[in-house]
Amino acid sequence: MSTRIPHIGVISMLMLCMHFNGFGQNLVVNPSFEKYRKCPVKLGNLEKDVIDWSMPTLGSTDYFNGCSVAMGTPENFNGKQPADFGVGYVGFYMYAPNDYREYIQAKFNTTLKKGERYAISFYVSLAERSDFAVKEFGIRFTEFPVEVETSKVLSGLHLSKMKGEVSEELEISYSKYYSDEIKWVKLTTEFEASGTENYMIIGNFKNNKRTQKYQTKRKITKGSYYYLDMVSVLNVKSKSQNSQVTELKEYDLDSVHIFKDVYFNSNKSKISGNHQQEMESLLTYLKTNSNINIKIFGHTDDIGSDNFNKILSVRRADEIVGFLIKNGIEKSRISSKGFGSLKPISTNTTESGRFLNRRVEFVLSKPD
Repeated sequence: MSTRIPHIGVISMLMLCMHFNGFGQNLVVNPSFEKYRKCPVKLGNLEKDVIDWSMPTLGSTDYFNGCSVAMGTPENFNGKQPADFGVGYVGFYMYAPNDYREYIQAKFNTTLKKGERYAISFYVSLAERSDFAVKEFGIRFTEFPVEVETSKVLSGLHLSKMKGEVSEELEISYSKYYSDEIKWVKLTTEFEASGTENYMIIGNFKNNKRTQKYQTKRKITKGSYYYLDMVSVLNVKSKSQNSQVTELKEYDLDSVHIFKDVYFNSNKSKISGNHQQEMESLLTYLKTNSNINIKIFGHTDDIGSDNFNKILSVRRADEIVGFLIKNGIEKSRISSKGFGSLKPISTNTTESGRFLNRRVEFVLSKPD
């Protein structure tokens, strides 16, 4: 069957090329779903319709394209969303009854390089006929393509039985919920490659009970369905290059600083968010100013007992301590403390306020 690349105009094609190449080569093959075998005419046909994309499970991911009436853009069975990067995009369930899930599997044009950092990004928009919005999108990298005969959650147990290397789950979290039904929202993060990554899977790797969700409507689909477009994986620098070119940031001494890009999910001590650049800046500063010590303070919201929150805040501070020690800062220069929920900086009556209270602070000072 012949390959079709729809005519999207000279200006649109130039914009796509600029997006792919402006900051280095995009390693995702067919990143905006513009190359297809045939115009889509039915649901769940992504693998047969789109070139170089596949479905790692039995979940029936959908392909939409402006060439189609039944599976068209901007209007289709689950809502209305214009395509900003050509005329095609995909749609899939991030949450549905009975742990039903859909995923997409991308192919890279080359194996990622060990020790080098890559920026991952893609755009999402919540379909209007969704009852829920979710807070996290998961990513897994694999050495070989995944094929699992399940229509439910693609679990760690499934992936542990796969041939070749499989990465730990990488999450892109949001302080709110991905509930915008009008605009495309860009999700982005960075990671360091192990050197075996040839494929990338995007979806929700958590069951319904563990999924952070927000109800937006009632009794329409009982699910959370997202449109997704323009997937990008760019080599941004090796770890050694990062340490050489990191800009030296100045900090006021004896003042409280809050990590803006280091945040935590409720009741969790594992760091979420795109935090690498901020932590690298602090690391560079401490290495350059060897006479400066650092105090690290962990905080929580007020959900949970005082004792639990105290322990949780200590663990959050310890995450930063561990990062600094691992990267060469002497333990004698670092002290830490957890305050639990005793020092909120915002209200604990809203999710956005609680998000701000789940934080880590630090103070830089000269030794006494």
